[in-house]
Amino acid sequence: MKKLYSSLVILSIIWGASFLFIKILVEELGPWGVVFWRCFLGTITLCVVLIVFKREELSKLREKRLPWLFLLLVAVFNNTLPFGFIAMSELKISSSFASVINATTPIWTIVIGAIFFKVRLGYKQWLGVFTGFVGILLLLNLNVNSLLRENFIGAGTMLFATFCYGLGAQLARRYLADVPIVVVSVLTLGFSSIISFFLMMMSNEGVIFPSFKTDILFSLIGLGVLGSGIAYLFYYYMVKEGSAEFASLVTYIVPITAMLWGYLLLSEKISANMVIGLFVVFTGVYLSTSTSRKKNVINTKVV
Repeated sequence: MKKLYSSLVILSIIWGASFLFIKILVEELGPWGVVFWRCFLGTITLCVVLIVFKREELSKLREKRLPWLFLLLVAVFNNTLPFGFIAMSELKISSSFASVINATTPIWTIVIGAIFFKVRLGYKQWLGVFTGFVGILLLLNLNVNSLLRENFIGAGTMLFATFCYGLGAQLARRYLADVPIVVVSVLTLGFSSIISFFLMMMSNEGVIFPSFKTDILFSLIGLGVLGSGIAYLFYYYMVKEGSAEFASLVTYIVPITAMLWGYLLLSEKISANMVIGLFVVFTGVYLSTSTSRKKNVINTKVV
């Protein structure tokens, strides 16, 4: 459990900066350009990891048939579509509002798991999801009036992205459990690179090649190499060693780390509601995973 929670924190730190990087890149590259470069750089990063550090896992692949159809489906629902719709949403709504909607991912994951994958849920898990979302609202100090003023087209695309994340997480847990984590990551990002390349070429928004501006290059490295490369090792590790519900809980903590990035880089103040929200969010994380620990659900082994 210590490794799982450590992965949760590290992943939230990396992904906490993703909304900032997307905001910087989407104006120049367009939504599908952001998706392509994010997935392409992530694929290259993971290929290096696979060749240098994971040669044994490559040799094991010769002995088994890969579930190519489900790898493609996970690529579509866990990478291509949500990445694209998040970028689209940030053209219409604020990054803080996008991060709040992103926190509904655990709700979609639980609902999809219960309806389509026969995942049994206890009352503590449902209570934990609700508590975590309340913590996010406290953290960002939002109210109904401020939400009503936001663009609902942008909110809709962001909500669809969270639904895709939930479905992708459940598919990965159910059908890719026997595939090594790094292999799942590199293949799904590779598929997404190909799909998003054609979508980028068909789109009239943005440019194909990014400029050499410092903020653009830094954002590409942060979003592609870290956010879509290294981070996905942590993500799939949590899906396979924990559960899809546990992995999706990272979206609760991402707004917290995003606020911390703002404090460190932009000298933004940390308010009292942020501290209270932090406590409530982690309470929700604990409640949502306590039933799984008692029932020993976290028993999937990495090949």
